[in-house]
Order: sequence, then structure tokens, then C-alpha cells
Amino acid sequence: MPELITPTVDLHAAWLEAHDEWGPGAHEDGFGLRPADEVRSSGGFATWVARLIEQSDPTKPLKAGRAHCTYRWIVEGDQVLGGIALRHALDDFLLRVGGHIGYGIRPSARRRGLAGWALGRMLDEARTLGLDRVLITCEVANVASARTIERQGGILEDVRDTELGAVRRYWVQL
Repeated sequence: MPELITPTVDLHAAWLEAHDEWGPGAHEDGFGLRPADEVRSSGGFATWVARLIEQSDPTKPLKAGRAHCTYRWIVEGDQVLGGIALRHALDDFLLRVGGHIGYGIRPSARRRGLAGWALGRMLDEARTLGLDRVLITCEVANVASARTIERQGGILEDVRDTELGAVRRYWVQL
């Protein structure tokens, strides 16, 4: 049975296995991974996980241009199957491109309904934060993600050309 958990250093090897499955250069939505993050070493991984946990605490100030964000890993047993992130507020970039929620499922765990399951739980967390609606985006060509968002109540507002390519923008009323 899958579960959503707070990122933890205890799953370093399992997380690396999922990361390697995505392959070099692939974008792993939902993990908050930046190009400068060094996650192979124990120390680098611990630093990254600490940043993710700190970024979720709304009482801690963040660097300019960063939004508070709750990160969860989708795990089953000792396997990391994916990640999902809930941004607490939208800046201009997130309003145009990224939205409140981003998620990704490792290739071998897709087509099991995990994205929809995790998205439903993060919508519950969004309600807890006091959000009354959330924006979720996906690449135009990502039909599976569009269907997942629509199944969770997403209403298509528009399709936009952005600096990261064409995206579908959906709002979910909470």
C-alpha cells in the first residue's frame, strides 16, 4: 500500500534508484530538485532533504523568489515511487507556468493511479493550509497528467505558451 511521507535521509539509496530510473536530463516533478543539488553523497543528500523540510515551514523566512512548499514522497515499502509538491502561494512564474502542485511518478510505477491518489491527498493538505482553489499545470502533450488533474476536479482555464513550452492550466476549487 503506498503512502505519502515527508522526505527523509533514510531513503537515500531508494531515492537514488528512482532518480536513476528517470535518467540523465529528465525532469522529475514533485521533488524540488535543482540543478545545483548534489544528491549522490550522504552529506549532499542530507543538505537537500533539510532544505525541502525547511521550505515547508511557513514560519521560516525564505530567500527572495522562493515560495513555501510542502514536499511528500510517494513510497511503498522501501521503494520511492514518486514525489509531489504543494506550493503555498503563487508568484508570477508559478501563476504562468508551475502552479501550486507539481508531481512525478517514476516510469516503472506509472499507470497504477498513484498520481491521482497523491494529488487527492495534497488537495486535502491545500485545504488545511486555507487555500480555496489551486492551480495545477501540465505540458500540453502530457495527456495522462491532464486526465489525472481532470479526475481530481481540475477545470481547464487555458493553454499557454510559456518559457518552458506550452502548458495546460487547470484550477481545482476546494
